[in-house]
Amino acid sequence: MPNTILAGAQWGDEGKGKIIDFLTDEADIVVRSQGGNNAGHTIVIGGEKYVLHLIPSGILRKSKICVIGNGVVIDPVSLVGEIEGLRKRGVAVGKNLLISDAAHLVLPYHRALDGRREALKGKGKIGTTKRGIGPAYGDKVARIGLRMCDLVDPEVFSKKLAIRIRENNIVLKSLGAPALNGKAILKDYLAAADVLRPFVTNTVVYLHKALKSGKQLLFEGAQGTFLDIDHGTYPYVTSSNTTAGGACTGSGVPPHRVGRVLGVMKAYTTRVGEGPLPSEDKGITDALHAMGREFGATTGRPRRCGWFDAVATRYAAMVNGIDEIAITNLDGLDAVSAIRVCIAYQLDGKKIEFPPTDPGALARCTPVYIELPGWNKPTDKARKFSDLPPRARDYVNKLAGLTGAKLTIVSIGPARAQTIRL
Repeated sequence: MPNTILAGAQWGDEGKGKIIDFLTDEADIVVRSQGGNNAGHTIVIGGEKYVLHLIPSGILRKSKICVIGNGVVIDPVSLVGEIEGLRKRGVAVGKNLLISDAAHLVLPYHRALDGRREALKGKGKIGTTKRGIGPAYGDKVARIGLRMCDLVDPEVFSKKLAIRIRENNIVLKSLGAPALNGKAILKDYLAAADVLRPFVTNTVVYLHKALKSGKQLLFEGAQGTFLDIDHGTYPYVTSSNTTAGGACTGSGVPPHRVGRVLGVMKAYTTRVGEGPLPSEDKGITDALHAMGREFGATTGRPRRCGWFDAVATRYAAMVNGIDEIAITNLDGLDAVSAIRVCIAYQLDGKKIEFPPTDPGALARCTPVYIELPGWNKPTDKARKFSDLPPRARDYVNKLAGLTGAKLTIVSIGPARAQTIRL
């Protein structure tokens, strides 16, 4: 397998965790390069469900190395909880996990600021997970953030943390939020440091040595293209680069060492939180929720759902340089008799084929649909592409054609076995 970047081609929640788990068989190292514990990757193995937030999905495969790169923002207490939770379930977490010493920290004042600022926005809220991700990236850009290399040095961390808590308590007070207890925070985070210290290293050097020795890398993207800070539906986005370029900047692996970009997309469209979603449809939303589907892995929030939006995936293919696509959740449409696909937008009387940059303009867009016949048969037992109903095969091939990339994987359920490689 060539070194591969896996990127979400919609608004996140495309099923990347499952596809990463499927592909990890062919990789040696799985790398997370952006985002934080606002991500939630769900994997089902032998009937057991695992939801991972910071640790790459490769941790569930023996003999695979997992790397949390420079571009990730890490809540150390949350990460320790995730490690301990996996160990209690019999998953080994030791020399198979490496954490970048340059990764920035998410601290309690980031969460407090995130929650308070979101509350003050009222109807104009972004819909963040309130995990402190945005404020942590804000500190990083402002060059006042604390990093893993600070955390593992108690003396350095104590001094830097005291300064940052003092400054942030002033800000929190101005926002009407209570001050934070610096001593309690220091105690909790030094305890987390003791657990995490053995994992912390220069991951850039490690990855380049691995490349030199012929190891195969798989980059696990978090969120999706339209949540990218530069290319998404700003301001209703996350605070990192969720597109393929972010895998390179967040890991320290140069672009010319990447051989493939695999885009993951659902057979329909979903979004969590605020912001425009042109193909949103109450009927498909209600139907999917009634099936117990489309609730956030991290927050439990119901996802907004709509028909497949080829305008969005076409743009995602362009921005990410997607070579191949994986279509997930095809089984979610098994009982739908007539399936709509958005192939263009109408904006102020004009037909457009790419999403506008301005969120107000995107909110005014109405979808131009084509209608395809459903298959009205279960697909979850299929194990080969030829096992799928002919209309289901026609449907996924149509989506690939509209997106402009080669279809290589179809997923028809959460289990590893419910993954068809073409």
